Amino acid sequence: MHMTDKRVWFITGAGRGMGVNIAQAALEGGHAVVATGRNTKAVTDAVGEAADLLVVGLDITSPSSVEAAVRAALDRFGRIDVLVNNAGNFFAGFFEELSPEQFEQQMTTNFGGPLNVTRAVLPVMRGQLSGHIITISSTAGIVGQAFCSAYAASKFGLEGWMESLRFEVEPFGIHTTIVEPGFFRTDLLAATNVKWPSKRIDDYAATEISAEKMWSPYAGTQPGDPDKLGEVLVKLAGMETPPRLFVAGADGIAAVAPTVEARLKAVHAFEELSNSTKGSF
Repeated sequence: MHMTDKRVWFITGAGRGMGVNIAQAALEGGHAVVATGRNTKAVTDAVGEAADLLVVGLDITSPSSVEAAVRAALDRFGRIDVLVNNAGNFFAGFFEELSPEQFEQQMTTNFGGPLNVTRAVLPVMRGQLSGHIITISSTAGIVGQAFCSAYAASKFGLEGWMESLRFEVEPFGIHTTIVEPGFFRTDLLAATNVKWPSKRIDDYAATEISAEKMWSPYAGTQPGDPDKLGEVLVKLAGMETPPRLFVAGADGIAAVAPTVEARLKAVHAFEELSNSTKGSF
């Protein structure tokens, strides 16, 4: 690999799940990687060892922790070329059964966390006049469903932010890509990672299935291969003009496409009524 092709990757949530696969794929592609996570031992154990690997402790909900991690990355490598906002968790349950505190925690981690990290990395990329921000969203960032109100809200928020951010950073040579994975074999749905509702409401208990019964069976059985997704992200980061949106997995496309088509159909179905709101001067 030519030195001009070698990039420095800064990856959040690299201690488990998809972040591990992304970090390993970037290293195997000949790049330098700053692998971050709350537990540095877990990151080291998961990613392994490499000459161009820096493991740094990071709590994405803490701006001071983020600043320290970015400084460590710059001290070691001098630049950051690819930021992967990957860290996140999952609060599953009916909206009414999730406490306000649980909903806020979901937004703080999945939405606020990427904002904190990107805010700290952007001055570096602007100074370089180059960079690529890859944010891992979900099909839940465009497709709503039961038991996902908090998680979907965090991902919908991410996508609106990323769609707007691109206009602000493109003049500095910074690319943005939203990644909407379908079901991949990560530990997002593992018992140790999913947060269940803090209370139960009898009216909802009458439904056919609970959030836990719906989501738990998927853990470890998802069709997507996270190793292959890591390799694909390395390819996307190497493109001269990477996509602004990438839906990962056949099941992801099957979920997203009908939703997009239904929205477009709804727009045109009421086009005449919409146009009737025009005022006269």
